[in-house]
Amino acid sequence: MEYTKLGNTGLDVSRLSLGCMSFGIPERSFHKWVLDEEQSRLIIKKALEFGINFFDTANVYAEGTSEEILGRALKDYANRDEIAIATKVFSRMHKGPNGAGLSRKAIMSEIDKSLKRLGTDYVDLYIIHRWDESTPIEETMEALHDVVKSGKVRYIGASVMSAWQFLKANHIAEKNGWTKFVSMQNHYNLIYREDERELLSLCKEEKIGVTPFSPLASGRLTRDWSETTQRSETDQVQKAKYDATADADRLVVERVAAISEQRGVPRVQIALAWLLQKEPVTSPIVGATKLSHLEDAVAALSIKLTDEEIAFLEEPYVPHPVYGFNVGFN
Repeated sequence: MEYTKLGNTGLDVSRLSLGCMSFGIPERSFHKWVLDEEQSRLIIKKALEFGINFFDTANVYAEGTSEEILGRALKDYANRDEIAIATKVFSRMHKGPNGAGLSRKAIMSEIDKSLKRLGTDYVDLYIIHRWDESTPIEETMEALHDVVKSGKVRYIGASVMSAWQFLKANHIAEKNGWTKFVSMQNHYNLIYREDERELLSLCKEEKIGVTPFSPLASGRLTRDWSETTQRSETDQVQKAKYDATADADRLVVERVAAISEQRGVPRVQIALAWLLQKEPVTSPIVGATKLSHLEDAVAALSIKLTDEEIAFLEEPYVPHPVYGFNVGFN
């Protein structure tokens, strides 16, 4: 496993992180393809054996049961001082007032609940899952600063927003002497590259760590266009992200298949190798429901695409509608 610093920090993270949206009690998950605890533990243990030390979850995943499963597994299998745990706040966790968002009340409440579920005294990276238009960003940034100063959080990050929103938030933090965001978790893969316009350039300039989610486009980059899976048939978030641009995306997927065949490696390795070579990507978030998914992902670290191969993969791309701002969750 390769390791790198998370943006402009001293935190060592593996070049691949394990996304934990696939873990939880299925009956309590928005997604019906999640793994139960026994299956999840096998994936987490294998990730640790591969040297992955960066784990990404969220309070909303399977109503908190993803955090619970991850916390118990890491307690049994890992040295906490070597592990970086990221979790998120924003999504609705209960009905009625104050059940969602980034108010001071919500942040202070949800960090304690996440820590209890994870079974740890602190999280390494606390991420705002979306931009909250109903709460002043000053209130959010001060509250996040306070949870850092309390010792419950080491670093803070953001996810899915415009470049101007991200810059505004960090400017307000800097102006007031508060903790700034050190990472951006954005939607980025070969068939969704809209953040190349502004956000990724900003992150590179400001030395922000980038941890893209959906690096394989929910599996679409890894299989024949006509092939389906339980997830592709039931995941409504995936359909909303990609169905509208299917005709254009198919050309990109076919080029991934072509290079995969030429090199004699699985398509997942080509798609991830492309992402790992894009600046300023730090650690793509890889989901796994099978041990083979992890094996293929780790193998991608040894693949270096040529400039010609990268150009071949990128050439068919067409602009896509921006998706994800205050919609669903990754």
